[in-house]
Amino acid sequence: MILQGTETGYPRHVHRMAAGALFFLQGVCFASWASRIPTIQQRLGLSEATLGLVLLALPAGSMIALPFSGLWVARKGSALVALTALVFYGMALVGLGLAGSLPALLTVLFVFGFTGNVVNISVNTQAVGVEALYGRSVMASFHGLWSLAGFVAAGVGAGMIGAGVPPLPHFLGMGLFMLAVLAACSRFLLSDSPGEPTGGKRVFVMPDRELLGLGLMAFCSMICEGAMFDWSGVYFQRVVGAETDWVGSGYAAFMAMMASGRFLADGLTRRFGLRRVFQVSGLLITLGLMLAVMLPRLSTAIVGFMLVGLGVSSVVPLVYGAAGRSRTMSPGVALAAVSSIGFLGFLIGPPLIGLVAGVASLRGSFTLIAALGLGVAVLGSRRAA
Repeated sequence: MILQGTETGYPRHVHRMAAGALFFLQGVCFASWASRIPTIQQRLGLSEATLGLVLLALPAGSMIALPFSGLWVARKGSALVALTALVFYGMALVGLGLAGSLPALLTVLFVFGFTGNVVNISVNTQAVGVEALYGRSVMASFHGLWSLAGFVAAGVGAGMIGAGVPPLPHFLGMGLFMLAVLAACSRFLLSDSPGEPTGGKRVFVMPDRELLGLGLMAFCSMICEGAMFDWSGVYFQRVVGAETDWVGSGYAAFMAMMASGRFLADGLTRRFGLRRVFQVSGLLITLGLMLAVMLPRLSTAIVGFMLVGLGVSSVVPLVYGAAGRSRTMSPGVALAAVSSIGFLGFLIGPPLIGLVAGVASLRGSFTLIAALGLGVAVLGSRRAA
């Protein structure tokens, strides 16, 4: 794919801001749904086990969308696909607010997962193009905007819950906000040359040993992220026993630290080295989750979720950056392979939490997820400094 950003007449920072807006909208849309999961669970009377099974609809839609996403980006260009997919992503969010039965929720959540995957591939393709304009890594800052959006959406969600606003008007407002931002930034996106995708016609290429290790680190980290997004509110409600106004505080604390860490990730890596950052990140994930499990009080749980957010913040952006420097595959093909493995962890984490909680407890589920933080530290220790 040939990127023509320098031929548009706009400075490169304009393209960076436009691509960043797409990441922000993606994060706002997903986090808006995540912030209202406890409300929707209560409204439909779903148990933890049932909710876990319902959440499988999202990864099902995402996985089915995978080959179509790559094909559409290759043929139509990432800018057009990203704009179109974000419109439908917002519409699906509104549909989640309308869902008044279990079958309806399953159906719309499947569509939400499908469109979300198309958004994910297309906006990251835009980010790769911006990196090419800069000649250095800026991926972490884009992911930081995604996290910042999640923090903002979590705050809005907490306010909506506290005010007793139902999910539908909440989601409708977010959908209108997305349309307004898309209209403002659409002309400043990088223009692709649709045609043959990087790496030929293959949607997925089996990674080598080096890339497999990076993919497994992303897998472990993104399972933890998925658990925080979909289950933090439920955990604070059921285990911590937080009052209604504080149910979203753990999620907000997690997102605040994750966003902050991502904006600092590149500088920390230059100072301490990639291996040390991965090691510390994994240990912070484990420490934070175990603190929330062993001392499930409001103050300690918030601190624990802050540590988890700081721990996962740098893993995925740095993994993506390392994959882009692969010596055996082109950056685009390597990134696709590693992100596919990592995203699988993001998708199966929330259903896994629900299934384990149904057999044991939510605290048991979070203990299991804590062990994956050690996986990040161990895998990171095998990398060069």
